[in-house]
Amino acid sequence: MMVSSWDGSGSQSDDLFDRLHIEPMYDAFVCPLTKQLMCDPVALENGQTFEREAIEKWFKECRESGRKLVCPLTLQELKSTELNPSMALRNTIEEWTVRNEAAQLDMARRSLNTGSPENETLQALKYVQHICKRNRSNKHIVRQAGLIPMIVDMLKSSSRKIRCRALETLRVVVEEDDENKEMLAEGDIVRTIVKFLNHELSKEREEAVSLLYELSKSEALCEKIGSINGAILILVGMTNSNSEDLSTVEKADKTLENLEKCENNVQQMAENGKLQPLLTQLLEGPPETKLAMAGYLGELVLDNDVKVLVARTVGSSLINIMKSGNMQSREAALKALNQISCGPSAKILIEAGILSPLVNDLFAVGPNQLPTRLKEVSATILASVVNSGEDFDSIPFGPDHQTLVSEVIVHNLLYLISNTGPAIQGKLLQVLVGLTNSQTTVVSVIAAIKSSGATISLVQFIEASQRDLRIASIKLLQNLSPHMSQELADALRGSVGQLGSLIRVLSENTGITEEQAAAVGLLADLPERDLSLTRQLLDDGAFQTIISRVIAIRKGEIRGSRFITPFLEGLVKVLARVTYVLGDEPDALALCRDHNLAALFIELLQANGLDNVQMVSATALENLSLQSQNLTKIPELPSPGVCASIFTCFGKQQVITGMCRIHRGICSLKETFCLLEGRAVGKLIAVLDHTNVKVVEAALAALSTLIEDGVVIEQGVLVLCEKEGVQPILDVLIEKRTENLRRRGVWAVERLLRTEDIAYVVSGAQNVSTALVDAFQHGDYRTRQIAERALKHVDKIPNFSGIFPNVMTS
Repeated sequence: MMVSSWDGSGSQSDDLFDRLHIEPMYDAFVCPLTKQLMCDPVALENGQTFEREAIEKWFKECRESGRKLVCPLTLQELKSTELNPSMALRNTIEEWTVRNEAAQLDMARRSLNTGSPENETLQALKYVQHICKRNRSNKHIVRQAGLIPMIVDMLKSSSRKIRCRALETLRVVVEEDDENKEMLAEGDIVRTIVKFLNHELSKEREEAVSLLYELSKSEALCEKIGSINGAILILVGMTNSNSEDLSTVEKADKTLENLEKCENNVQQMAENGKLQPLLTQLLEGPPETKLAMAGYLGELVLDNDVKVLVARTVGSSLINIMKSGNMQSREAALKALNQISCGPSAKILIEAGILSPLVNDLFAVGPNQLPTRLKEVSATILASVVNSGEDFDSIPFGPDHQTLVSEVIVHNLLYLISNTGPAIQGKLLQVLVGLTNSQTTVVSVIAAIKSSGATISLVQFIEASQRDLRIASIKLLQNLSPHMSQELADALRGSVGQLGSLIRVLSENTGITEEQAAAVGLLADLPERDLSLTRQLLDDGAFQTIISRVIAIRKGEIRGSRFITPFLEGLVKVLARVTYVLGDEPDALALCRDHNLAALFIELLQANGLDNVQMVSATALENLSLQSQNLTKIPELPSPGVCASIFTCFGKQQVITGMCRIHRGICSLKETFCLLEGRAVGKLIAVLDHTNVKVVEAALAALSTLIEDGVVIEQGVLVLCEKEGVQPILDVLIEKRTENLRRRGVWAVERLLRTEDIAYVVSGAQNVSTALVDAFQHGDYRTRQIAERALKHVDKIPNFSGIFPNVMTS
């Protein structure tokens, strides 16, 4: 009878369940007001029986409305509102309820199996919910009746409705009942519930979260839930979801709050992006909890945004622990600070006062000093902080208000570098790298290095076997090289193996590494005219290595590295060294010829977007072209002979064809580096409109070798005219972007104006005359002299136009 009456949709109300009975329900059991089974029946003076709560509500409404107190059933006025408990009826109802519910639970048990129809199972589950909600003590009956394992089995049902209602029923069964919760902690029940969290946007997911929230109220189950792989990860994900139902998100968040009772769960939350519980316990927990949380924090991998949050929240606390805690606490704090000390968070830690204790930890000696392994952590933190880009020249610390670039501090760093192991040495070298990255602090560091005589010892690290140590030393020396290039050249030249070690780094065929870029950058900044250093590079075969790497990059055989641009720039600059010593070093000349370097530099001149490569290539071409007049072979004409003295027709002078117009001999790009023979003139002229002034200066200097003393200047000018280079050179003078460029422009224009045809045209170009007058009035002594000569060329010629009309435009 009960089963046939249940509504499988789950939409029935509690009063429906009250009407579903195995034994008949007598009318005396039902309250006339609520129409429901009475729990606390009471009798009025007229003998009518009601549910106590219902009749009391009736009396209250009568008083509030000013009506007479009457019996709601007979409407008879009452003299008294005294309520007499009907104990006999109450006991009878309770006995009937127990017998009825026992029978109904038995029927529910028979329906809770996989073979029952879906409708019956749904009704049984709903009935279990009903009796548990009606009376909390019934939860004990449900447990004693063995229904909880049967409900759990329903989670495996193929019916989604049954699974949802089983989750809902379990939640009702365990609410405010620790013993029932403990039953769910057994076996793999919790794991099964967690699996439902993966059901995207489903009712099962919502019910599973609600059930886990109830279970998480038990501290014992908190550990159980946290131990299920992926449980906390999914819950954290739900709290961050924009697509979840708000109540589901709230339940997930509250579940996580309950799970915070276990330290392991807090660690998992932090690992999965929910850091606040860990930070809160680190700030507010007892000492042992703070220690554990700091330890967890030291093991996390955080992105920069999270590091900033952590630094702001607990940075000061960690620094205090580092300063005053015991060794175990200091270690945990140091490791946590190590995780958050790089990037934008470094500034926050600096403001919180991290520099003073860090430096103290590194330099301290005695019983309270840190063990070596922790000094390495301190050095790592300091390196991270220093490489954040802050101006450490203006950040005082300690009682003496020193800075990191104070001479005594740098001296101590250099002393530690010389007297510790490779791990700490590498980190302290990184500290110096950070301090020398800034133009405001590099000068102070260099002064301290020179005063301590540490240059030689720093150079020796180039040969270190530990890669990190070697990279740090090379990067430091690269930063120093623009400011103390000669000292470094002397140190490298005087040593046996350091220069060779740098070359070996360049020759490693492992793509392009940071170490290689730093190594070539160091070499590129050494004095370019140091003949003995270039001689040593020649002897060590450095230039052959460099040439092969440049060619490989140009062919696209090496690509994709973020260091490719500085690496190529450095290679080209080092390679250009050989062009400065051609007159003094036969091997350099042979190298340029054997590898046709002039052609390579012409190709590199066209490396658009690589300004430094173009500039250095143009300068190298200038150096090579200046040697052309010395290398050009002037053919010897044979003597006229006896016949010429007798027959005048044989005395006519012989003409040799194929000679260079500019150098009056036999030229080639490969052998004599002739720019005309190498078709480089047009490419250099094209560079004159470059936006980078340094590139323009270098290109103009290379073109000026065609009109230098010692060559046929008239032919050089004619070549520039033929290549349409006159106007670009005039434009360089007119624009006068820098003093050096104006000086070069005045010199080149004066040479051009020696040709009458050009002088005719320029005499009518007012802007050119104005630029020459300006150079004459404001240039240095040499520029004024040349400008004066140029103006004389123009002034001797009357206004005239039409010879080179393209030159007149500007």
